[in-house]
Amino acid sequence: MERQRRRARSIRCAVISCALLAACAATPTFPPAAPSTGKRPAPAERNFRASDLAKSDIDIAAEAHLQECLASARLLMEKLYRRNPREWRKGGSASMEAALARAFDPHAEFRFVELGNVRGGDAVLLALKPEYSGDRVFAFGVGIASMVFLSYNGKTELYLTDLLDAQKLYNSARNIEIAAWKLASAHDAKGEPLLLSNEIGRDAANLSFEREFGKMIAYQDVMAEIAAQRTNRTIRKVVQTLATAVFLPI
Repeated sequence: MERQRRRARSIRCAVISCALLAACAATPTFPPAAPSTGKRPAPAERNFRASDLAKSDIDIAAEAHLQECLASARLLMEKLYRRNPREWRKGGSASMEAALARAFDPHAEFRFVELGNVRGGDAVLLALKPEYSGDRVFAFGVGIASMVFLSYNGKTELYLTDLLDAQKLYNSARNIEIAAWKLASAHDAKGEPLLLSNEIGRDAANLSFEREFGKMIAYQDVMAEIAAQRTNRTIRKVVQTLATAVFLPI
């Protein structure tokens, strides 16, 4: 009996070691756009994978938060393209779908030559420069999605050896707040919005952008608290005025 237990432990250790080695060279996996409000299907039960032996419950929960957050980032980008169709044409893409697929190409990991390989807040700031002549939606979408990606240490698969930094997750949530404010506030010299997003009209209000930003902020804040509890660390709270805020390091 003891021999069987030792054998079982050895096999489990071998599987975990193989999973961790594979993870080191794994290409990230990015989800499709999140479903629009009211169109979300019922959750499906997650199938067991051999790599799950090398994951804690928190790792699986963190992956779910990450995938939901990236899915919202992709939906935001899609919505921006629908309101600003000139942008994907400026970027030389064959269609909106082609621009989205390129932005979320897992092999690129959100680094693109036309953006100077910048990610996170730097990509958002580039998108909202009045003089920028490239695809603003592409730059903004890459900036928002990479904020999330970098807060998970540039990984979409998490294992027992991975420790999430609560401060990075917290900072990314604040950065998303800043990016949302900057998007709504950025205008050209004529006072026209650089990118159309939320709209409040006489008959109806389109606040779908704000809703997705809110979801992303909530995902990141919840995960920051979980990570802080796991590592028994305190998150340093940062209070800034949005109008003068700078993006926080991730």
